[in-house]
Amino acid sequence: MDNKIDRKKVLIVGEYKLAKAIASSLLKRGCSVTVINDDSEECERLAEIKGLSVIFGNGTRKSVLKDASAESRDIVIAVTECDEKNLIISEICKDEFKVKRTIALLEDGEKSSFFYKMGVDRIISPLNMVTTIMEEEALKDEVTNRLSIGNGRMIISETPVHRGSELSGKKLWELNLPREIIIGCIMRGDENLVPRGDTTIRENDILLVLSSDQNKLDSFLRTAAK
Repeated sequence: MDNKIDRKKVLIVGEYKLAKAIASSLLKRGCSVTVINDDSEECERLAEIKGLSVIFGNGTRKSVLKDASAESRDIVIAVTECDEKNLIISEICKDEFKVKRTIALLEDGEKSSFFYKMGVDRIISPLNMVTTIMEEEALKDEVTNRLSIGNGRMIISETPVHRGSELSGKKLWELNLPREIIIGCIMRGDENLVPRGDTTIRENDILLVLSSDQNKLDSFLRTAAK
């Protein structure tokens, strides 16, 4: 996202980790930000962020979007864990509330053409974001499996799952990852997978792990190495 969205009114609909990261960044850049989240406990944690407005509810409902003053927003960012919900949110905001720009998270890259046809202005894929960063870093002289981006606010680590690792055979939700850690991509042979909660980690997978906390990332990497 570029500096052109500074001081604009932004509505974010979606899950805690992404909503928090995006909202915090936009607030620092002077934007007016509101987040809609359907988990009451997550809403309480989000409400602790200074300057952030939080609404509890289902962001696919017109009434909830209206409560969030969607009609007055310059940008709506849909980052739920469901591609279809992100599309619905984007469509309602475009058609009903005449929002100028919609951005939707999309995990299934094969749906991108359909999303654009349905009027979504921009699609963000976790895999595409990670790939772009990796391509840029590949041009640097330094060789490392850990990258620092955003002036050090975010770290990306390439983490192999060795034989006997505690991670092998576990579903993503079973890892009980802290809020500061996201597994953005799993490289499995010739495949690049965007994991969901029920995705099982396998021996020889390579995980691209994103974290905003160095200590918690180090703790996770120690677990992966066991």
